[in-house]
Amino acid sequence: MSTPSSLSPESALPAWLAIVRQKVESLRYGVVQIVVHDGQVTQIERTEKTRLPGQRDPAE
Repeated sequence: MSTPSSLSPESALPAWLAIVRQKVESLRYGVVQIVVHDGQVTQIERTEKTRLPGQRDPAE
């Protein structure tokens, strides 16, 4: 039987937190949104932006 002190910090975390961590770590620019319903995480959304190099208009 394992005791709480024998658990690694990773195994004591909720499963959804590992998903959020993975999405944040693989994101360069964007948003990770957590949806909660009745106090429970029900959905995790990731929106990634692609940044283009800035180009000035020659007319300016």
